[in-house]
Amino acid sequence: MAARQNISSGSKYEPTIGFSRGVKVGNIIAISGTAPIGADGNVAGPGDAYLQTKRCIEIAAASLEKAGASLKDVVRTRVMLTDITKWEQAAKAHGEAFGEIRPACTFVQVAALIDPAWLVEMEFDAVIP
Repeated sequence: MAARQNISSGSKYEPTIGFSRGVKVGNIIAISGTAPIGADGNVAGPGDAYLQTKRCIEIAAASLEKAGASLKDVVRTRVMLTDITKWEQAAKAHGEAFGEIRPACTFVQVAALIDPAWLVEMEFDAVIP
């Protein structure tokens, strides 16, 4: 069995919930639900699905780097929105990051996220060649 590497982003939710931002086993990396939390601990881009999506991608990119990967290694993304009518804003940010990479992707509407100010939360799966 390949060694397991847990990756932390320092989120205050990690110890409370009991999860890692990412987990790498062998050449597979799973990045868990990533919310738009700024470096200051506050919601990044309040009310703006585009900016929140960009922040989620930035957090995931940093976690991927800790695992020896990058956005180019992402094979699947999941974008969860509290208001599906904002999908085009989120899609713009997603396209800026993944337009050339083109991972499998799903956009869904959810009833709510942990913080009501979060408009988006994302998951990422990557495979290192």
